[in-house]
Amino acid sequence: MMAELANCPRCHGLFMKGSASVCQNCLKQEERDFQTVYAFMRKKQNRTANVMEIVEGTGVDEVTIRGFVKVKRLHPAQFPEVTYDCEKCGAQIRDGRLCESCTNEIQDGVRKQEELEQLGERNRKDDMGRVTYYSAKQDND
Repeated sequence: MMAELANCPRCHGLFMKGSASVCQNCLKQEERDFQTVYAFMRKKQNRTANVMEIVEGTGVDEVTIRGFVKVKRLHPAQFPEVTYDCEKCGAQIRDGRLCESCTNEIQDGVRKQEELEQLGERNRKDDMGRVTYYSAKQDND
């Protein structure tokens, strides 16, 4: 796998994109931010803090904190008030990529599509058994 030249999504500087999606400086900053947040959350009185309280207590921005939860660096089981956004509607979730409502909506859509496909297949099979014959009427005039 060859690294490619890219702009860092955080600082917009150039870097060789490999296994990391940000430059080395931003990667180091992200790790410092994580250590700051984790040290804050390990204190007993902060374990039930929500994201905004963590932002206020650490100075680390909300997007970064929610990113730590999303990639499971901060586990919701340990910190019950820490959430991130559903990728479809933005609702606050603790696990997965979609909230329950969006998951159900997608599953319903898939179910309906499968039913339509099955109905279409039955109709095609029914049509295959029928043969229509046409005759031409001849005028003897």
